[in-house]
Amino acid sequence: MQSIFEILLMLIGVARFFIFAHFIMSWLISFDVLNVRQPVVGQIWNMLQRILEPLYAPIRRVMPNLGGIDLSPIAALLALEVLRIVLINNASAFF
Repeated sequence: MQSIFEILLMLIGVARFFIFAHFIMSWLISFDVLNVRQPVVGQIWNMLQRILEPLYAPIRRVMPNLGGIDLSPIAALLALEVLRIVLINNASAFF
């Protein structure tokens, strides 16, 4: 059971990394530092979009529209942190 606990924590860490990478990349694209027409950048961007859109879509449906500001990555990070805290506080159930 300890293995399951550690795998869940690792998956949360990987999801957090993807969200941070997507967030930073979106800023770099919007300020024309990166160009999505470059093959490598476009592939990475599309991969991150496909991975994270199922996570962001339900959050976007609940959150109000703020124009050009997308707060769904922040809400997703908060939800992942809450999940991590709950897992750590209930770690005794896994051992």
